[in-house]
Amino acid sequence: MKYARRLVAGTLTAGALALSLSGCGNSVDPIERLGRKATQTGGPSASPSAKASAAASAQAGTPGDEAYRKWGLTAPLQYAPKPAQKPRLPQPAGPGKPVVVDRIPVAPNDKVVFLTFDDGAEKDPEFLKMAADLKLPISMFLTDNVASSDYGYFEKLRDNGSNSTVNNHTLTHPNMRTLAFAAQKKEICGQQERLEKRFGKRPVLFRPPFGNYNDDTLKAASECGIGTVVLWRESMQINDFQYAEGSALKPGDIILAHFRGPSELKGASEIHMVTRMLQHIQEQGYTVGRLEDYL
Repeated sequence: MKYARRLVAGTLTAGALALSLSGCGNSVDPIERLGRKATQTGGPSASPSAKASAAASAQAGTPGDEAYRKWGLTAPLQYAPKPAQKPRLPQPAGPGKPVVVDRIPVAPNDKVVFLTFDDGAEKDPEFLKMAADLKLPISMFLTDNVASSDYGYFEKLRDNGSNSTVNNHTLTHPNMRTLAFAAQKKEICGQQERLEKRFGKRPVLFRPPFGNYNDDTLKAASECGIGTVVLWRESMQINDFQYAEGSALKPGDIILAHFRGPSELKGASEIHMVTRMLQHIQEQGYTVGRLEDYL
């Protein structure tokens, strides 16, 4: 089902709205369209993030240098260093409302993207190993009614040395636009309280289910302590990305993936999906950044 979404000036495009087709849906359809291959990371035309990451790897080595072949990559995964100064984000939609972002406004040649994972239904122990080996910086947006059966799983992801984070994706994953303000606030604040109690920290990032929100959502999120509403530009399917626009990543793009298993991936594993995702990021010459370092 396709849902309309309210535009936020300077932040969203019509192309980005189409991603609601795959955001946290009940099924995933493979998109057999490969992104364009870009210049190899670290070369003369590589981005600042790629060059800095390559230099750091050459000096000290990274977990990716040792583990990339184990997880199906042909080269070490490159990581963007924390920026010396955070980019200037779009202005909030109005007074008392959080900022809404689907792409971080980095320099045009700064080829960095960000990994976000939603929901929390699948808890694959192999993915715990993969994320720890590669030190994947993941921004997790957890829904209580599917993730809470084993919050310890996501605690392990958070504490594996990658500086991954736990964020808010509501209590029960409703379409927020169908709810009154009080019900929206209950969904957001209720999950804030549960995550704070379980993980010791109240999140400041929120993702509305399906990417659907309205003014009441933003107001409720702000009253619950949310500073930024995080959407996305690409949605990872089984083998490839579904793009908001065009057929390739762009600097600063936020990527949406899910904690999903074979029943939702047509028999494929979460490891397969993530491996393909990382391969496409590498093929297009991008580094992986930690979203919270840029917000």
